[in-house]
Amino acid sequence: MSDILVLYYSRRGATAEMAQYIARGIEEVAGVQARLRSVPEVSPECLAVAATVPAQGAPYVTLEDLRECIGVAVGSPTRFGNMAAPLKYFFDSTSALWLQGGLAGKPAAVFTSTGALHGGQEATLLSMMLPLLHHGALLVGIPFTEPELNSTHSGGTPYGASHWAGNDGELPLSRDEKTLCRRLGRRLAEIAVRLQG
Repeated sequence: MSDILVLYYSRRGATAEMAQYIARGIEEVAGVQARLRSVPEVSPECLAVAATVPAQGAPYVTLEDLRECIGVAVGSPTRFGNMAAPLKYFFDSTSALWLQGGLAGKPAAVFTSTGALHGGQEATLLSMMLPLLHHGALLVGIPFTEPELNSTHSGGTPYGASHWAGNDGELPLSRDEKTLCRRLGRRLAEIAVRLQG
């Protein structure tokens, strides 16, 4: 069984819920399983140390998780049209993996949640693509052949899955958003399996 990494940061839980739906889509494909991982908060103190294992949620990611996976989905809430600092901080620590080409040729997808419908979903998705491109990953999006991409009135983009959570996180994932997350996970897994040959 091969693993596809679902790596995310979630502050209020919406991005974590999206990760679960992406994982479901991954596990619809024979021969692969989802490996859920998160990143710790970034401290405003100079070098405060987080616990090695989080109190709740997915375990923290390691470079080994990236080396061992055959594909990766990366998710973050939007922060001013950019990925959240904890996820960026993690990517900034992956130089050793980059030098080894650890993600080169592996398929990758991105997903995000935002408080405002026009809060920078696509810009955030693009910001997560940049380090993946530098690592040599092959980006996977959502094609317009997915009917929900044409009918959604909330999240969903060809760049990756997205969710409109509302200013206070009060909006649950819509049916279209859940479906697009699942389909993105499945598409990522199908491509990863094909690339494995």
